[in-house]
Amino acid sequence: MTDEIRPPLEETEEVADAIEDDVAVDAFITGGGADRDNPDFLQPGEEPNWRTGADQQWDPEDVAVAEGRDPTPENVERARKEIERDGPATIERIVP
Repeated sequence: MTDEIRPPLEETEEVADAIEDDVAVDAFITGGGADRDNPDFLQPGEEPNWRTGADQQWDPEDVAVAEGRDPTPENVERARKEIERDGPATIERIVP
């Protein structure tokens, strides 16, 4: 690594030119992972690893509030029963 002090990328001529001409700035193209132009492809039979709101533990109080209800004892109890009955599907219905 060099001791050269460089200006922030946003202040470089390359960025100014890109803004003027609506062209890509190579330094902003990271190539660090999947994106629209470089998707990840799964092997046959491989399942995608999706993360959803139900991946974490939810308390009945959280469910009541996420449903737009006040966390009153009645609403919390209703949410507890719903979680007990439907499991993660309860959260999937509420949280995208």
